[in-house]
Amino acid sequence: MSLKKKLSQYKMLRGMYHKFWECFYSFTTVVSPKLNSILRYRTAFGRSPDFNDPKTFSEKLLWLKLNNYIKNPLVIKCADKVSVREYVKEKGYGDTLNEIIGIYNSPNEIPWDELPDQFVLKWNFGAGMNIICEDKQKLDKTVVLDKMQKWGRNKYWLPYAEMQYKYIKKKIICEKFLHDEISSCISDYKVYCFNGEPQAILVIHDRFENVTSEFFDIHWNKLENSPKYNSPSALTPPPSCLENMLSAARSFSKPFPFVRCDFYVVTGKLFFGELTFTPAAGIYTSETLVHGKSMAELLNIEQNKYRRQKNGNV
Repeated sequence: MSLKKKLSQYKMLRGMYHKFWECFYSFTTVVSPKLNSILRYRTAFGRSPDFNDPKTFSEKLLWLKLNNYIKNPLVIKCADKVSVREYVKEKGYGDTLNEIIGIYNSPNEIPWDELPDQFVLKWNFGAGMNIICEDKQKLDKTVVLDKMQKWGRNKYWLPYAEMQYKYIKKKIICEKFLHDEISSCISDYKVYCFNGEPQAILVIHDRFENVTSEFFDIHWNKLENSPKYNSPSALTPPPSCLENMLSAARSFSKPFPFVRCDFYVVTGKLFFGELTFTPAAGIYTSETLVHGKSMAELLNIEQNKYRRQKNGNV
């Protein structure tokens, strides 16, 4: 058997393996989101989570996911890439929103001939379902349409029991293509907010190729990097809009025990990205120490636990 054929068979078997486990975990979500979270946590850390007295950052995020965020109308609104725009405007930061070219209910509604030469298409109910078009003339519309339709059938919330995405009405957003004159790939600025206060900023570079990352505190002092990614060769200077970014993050995060406020900076201008309530499904989240405190220590859920216990929901 040729090496090429062996590699092809290996890829097929690996795909079948991952598909099996995705179906298995999706089934556990249908049975119980809590069961899914327990099994996912055990797979990642080799032990069951303690939801009665959560101590790690991941345990606390999963507790919030299962108790505070699961059917929270504001969380659902803010997890939706369409309706969160209304929330951003309500908070007075409408100027940070990227320009919308169109919003569609299905891929078949996309008016391809009317779109500009450059644009971005994305589904509103999860992550990673994006089409970035830098040249419409080179775009294979058949391939894109097929991919968008496949994503549209996806129940994004199932594999990791991220229930906030279950209740979002599916829509496609077409946004203006953002181009930075300095960098070919726009960096992500992810502001970790705890009980309404920004505490750390994760900067992600080159997210489509050789991903690197850096952690900073809100005064742009370097923190220990996440082990998930390598560090860049040189430290990134603070963006000129840092104070505006922190002010926006503080305003957006005020109602929530934890949320990560994601932004882009393009030629010095701040752009809102999204609000993320369960980064990396609340299990594989990048984290760091902030002035000697772990993110688990920064996330205070005691008041929320008391409310749930009072209502008999734990």
